[in-house]
Amino acid sequence: MRTNAPGQVEDLVPVAAGGNVAVEMWLPEGEARAAVVVHPATATPQRFYRSCATFLAGHGVAAVTYDYRGTGRSGLPREHRSVRMRDWMAQDVPAVAAWTRDRLPRVPHFAVGHSVGGHALALGFGTGGLTAFATVSSHAGVTAAIEDRGERARVGMFFTLAPALSRVLGYAPSRLAGFGEDIPAGVVRDWAPWTRRPDYFFEDPTMQAAERMSRVRLPVLALGAGDDPWATPAQIDAITDRLVSAAVTRRTYEPGDLGVNRVGHHGLLRRGVGEPAWTEIVEWFFSHGTPGDGPGGTA
Repeated sequence: MRTNAPGQVEDLVPVAAGGNVAVEMWLPEGEARAAVVVHPATATPQRFYRSCATFLAGHGVAAVTYDYRGTGRSGLPREHRSVRMRDWMAQDVPAVAAWTRDRLPRVPHFAVGHSVGGHALALGFGTGGLTAFATVSSHAGVTAAIEDRGERARVGMFFTLAPALSRVLGYAPSRLAGFGEDIPAGVVRDWAPWTRRPDYFFEDPTMQAAERMSRVRLPVLALGAGDDPWATPAQIDAITDRLVSAAVTRRTYEPGDLGVNRVGHHGLLRRGVGEPAWTEIVEWFFSHGTPGDGPGGTA
């Protein structure tokens, strides 16, 4: 573990299946009132979440950000070519959650899951000991459900070409396609088939997604943006509707609600756009009680 700037801690968290996850913890001045892990979206590096993390720290909350294996500071995608999207959810997410609990054992623990990070939480991964969690733009990523024809064609083309390219390169060139950071080949091998199924990963029997989500009993705040071309309200509902045992609060932000022209898939966690949503998340977290047992998902 290394301490850099005041209130910032860096560490490498080992994952049982192999490799390490690079984490950053942002600590508030004085004693932390709570801890929040921000589980990232696909192809989105932890540096994107630093503004949100420092905002949380300014409100008395210790905030943890990180990169999934094969992204950002957690290793090159080619070096982690066999890591799958399900491994990020079932292995990386719980490893970082456990690391955070070990370092802050006496405060309430919450989590924010962006896109695939929210999938992991909805599936019960990394939820042991949480009081509640929030998902942001976390949706069933069905390509056919994208309303804009041009965007639907662009996404469809990526998922058509990416599996073959990843077999040759050892990684999927997401950056070249305009989809963020490059990602391991194994991630695309999971992800691409799901995007072609009308019910996303719920149609993959190896995921046991509906069963896992039915066991989650934590309060959930599910946020989305009305102009998100991918995570439309209907596609977010396709996830939250499976949380049949959880108390789910849904909120859709329109650009006008935030005083901006565009929000999109990343805007709710982007500096200069998402601060009102961050305030709502903090207030919602603190409206809930002390930590209890998790819903039985993989801790």
